[in-house]
Formats: sequence, C-alpha cells, structure tokens
Amino acid sequence: MRGPVRLRGEQTKEATTTDQRLLDSRGPTDWMHTDPWRVMRIQAEFVEGFGSLSELPRAVTVFGSARTKPEDPHYAAAREIGAALADQGFAVITGGGPGVMEGANRGAKDAGGMSVGLGIELPFEQGINEWVDLGINFRYFFARKTMFVKYSQAFVCLPGGFGTLDELFEALTLVQTRKVTKFPVILFGSAYWSGLIDWLRTSALGAGNIGEADLALLHVTDDVADVVDVVLTSYQAWQQEH
Repeated sequence: MRGPVRLRGEQTKEATTTDQRLLDSRGPTDWMHTDPWRVMRIQAEFVEGFGSLSELPRAVTVFGSARTKPEDPHYAAAREIGAALADQGFAVITGGGPGVMEGANRGAKDAGGMSVGLGIELPFEQGINEWVDLGINFRYFFARKTMFVKYSQAFVCLPGGFGTLDELFEALTLVQTRKVTKFPVILFGSAYWSGLIDWLRTSALGAGNIGEADLALLHVTDDVADVVDVVLTSYQAWQQEH
C-alpha cells in the first residue's frame, strides 16, 4: 500500500516509504525544494481522515500485534472485546491489519457494530483486513495517530510489539499532560503486561520520573466485562461534563 493506492508485482520496486523519505534528511539538497510540497500531501491526509471519520459514533481503539494467529487466545480475546464494545454502541477502531487488529474488527462486525481500520504504508504489504467496514490508508504515522486519538473515547491494548507500545505511551503522555481528558488506557492480559508494570513501578516511579497518579492511568485486566465497564464509566463521566 502507498497511502490509498495498492501496488503489486513490478510496481513495488521502490524500497522506501513516504515517512522514511520525509524524515531522512541525508542525500542531495533537492529536499529543500520538495519538502514544502509534501505539506500539501500531509494536509490531504488530515482532510481525508477528518472527512471520513467526522460522523463516526463513539468509538474505542483496540491495539495489538499484527503477528497474532487466529488460533491464539489473544485473537479470540480481541474478537470478544470487539463484539462486547459493539454491543454497547461503540465503533471499534484498529490499525486495520491482521492479528489482534483483525480479531477486534471481526468481533465488531460479527456483532453488527461499526468496524474501522486505519492502515499505514509499510515496506511490506499488509493491507486492510476483510472485516473492516470503513478503511483509510495513511502515508504518515503522525496523521494516523491523530485520528486514533481524536475519534476514540478509550484505548485497549492487547499484547503487541513496538507499534502497540508506541501508541500506548503516546496515549499515556497525552493523558498525563492533559491534552486529552477522560481517556482510559486499558491493558488486557495481565501476564503479558506485568513485567512492564513492575518496571514502571520500580524503575520509573522509584526514580521519581513519574508519580503514583501517572501509574494509576493504566488499568490492567483479564476480564472483557471489566474492559467494557471501564470504557462506559469513563464515557459517562465525560458526558456529564459536556
């Protein structure tokens, strides 16, 4: 995928992505003449995202590994979470890929809910999974991240890798600095996340680099009903303030 464009075969010879070409300032100085024009493409991604998602109902973003297989318990958990959120009237947003993302989209669609996938251009083909009702492919990570936060009322993170951790800590930073409010961040799978929580408590908190209130921003659970309860409680509190 190159933004909204799908390429196959000989058309995929270009080895770099749009993000990489933007961020890599090495090489010839022609970037001085092309970077200003990239602003138009970046603007177009925001316009497309805002336009496509503007009438989305209340929503929750579910993150997790693209490498999770359908037979993995975490895939089944993602399906269950997607369905449970859809039953409560929430659209389910994912990165649109396979694995946990596919499971959550599949669960939402099976339950008759709105299933959304926000994909990203990568050096290897991934594409939007078949259980997405509304899919958008982005070239730039930062445009995509804005959509996740702007149109979600909560983040649910299942076991995942660098991408999941990236989104997790960005969400925590935005909540900690009050850029977003009433935004629960839920970690599903206590066995997987326990090492991270222990490190935050002993190292980050122990060194005084975060506070107790910061650590309390994370809600860890193994219960799908608990996920939904945390999301609903936070959403209802937000409604009362607005």
